[in-house]
Amino acid sequence: MKVTIIQLAYRDLESREERFRRVERLIEGLKGTTELILLPELWNIGYFSFELYQEASEPLHGETVSRLALKAQRVKSYIFTGSFIEENDGRLYNTSVLLNGRGEVCAFYRKMHLFGYDSSESRILTPGEDVVVTDTDFGKIGLSICYDLRFPELFRCMVDMGAEIILNCSAWPYVRKEHWIVLNRARAIENQCYFLSCGCAGSNKRNLFTGKSMVVGPWGELIENAGREEELLHSEINPKNVFRIRKEFPVLKDRVLGIKCAQKGNKKTSILLKNEEEN
Repeated sequence: MKVTIIQLAYRDLESREERFRRVERLIEGLKGTTELILLPELWNIGYFSFELYQEASEPLHGETVSRLALKAQRVKSYIFTGSFIEENDGRLYNTSVLLNGRGEVCAFYRKMHLFGYDSSESRILTPGEDVVVTDTDFGKIGLSICYDLRFPELFRCMVDMGAEIILNCSAWPYVRKEHWIVLNRARAIENQCYFLSCGCAGSNKRNLFTGKSMVVGPWGELIENAGREEELLHSEINPKNVFRIRKEFPVLKDRVLGIKCAQKGNKKTSILLKNEEEN
């Protein structure tokens, strides 16, 4: 399976339309070379442009999805749209969509974990409620966005739903780049899956982005990684490796589910409710 991550550099002086056209040209240039294309979080307006969230919001099948659907049809590739501000029933969401090579929506995901530290995201937006894993020609794919990366229970839930590949689009700040690097690999290792992330490069409102998009394998190996600048990151993965590694090193089968910790003075006692193998 051939993958291309478009680590787009955000430029404050570039208009939304100029940015759309630039992305469309990059996608057009990938025709016949890739089967899955990834874009970063809120690339069309800039994550830190909070004052634009309401004005730039759109319905699920609005401009972003419609224009990228045409490109998916043209290049005959799946496209993970990155995210955009979705308006639905008077509420705003940070939403990503996975399109197939016919330009059809396979699945959409609304960011569940909204960032509040030095950010207005959690004040302006509504958190999503659904964990999303969808069937594709390459296996089951789970969708996530940026800050979700810090919450391992979300990704474990995806694996319980059958995910073999997990995608993440991000606008991760450069000041926490070390966290980004470690967490990408951790999510792949603990879930024995491919973890593909597309981060923004450049800057928005004087906030530098990390870049450092990655393709991490189910053994935790770093297959490909980008630098800090705009870059097309090409990789090839074999989803069958997920089944092989999970069979050879069955960590997921050894999980103990439902661990409770009871605090008694200065002493903690753990109560094991059940082992997965008993089910």
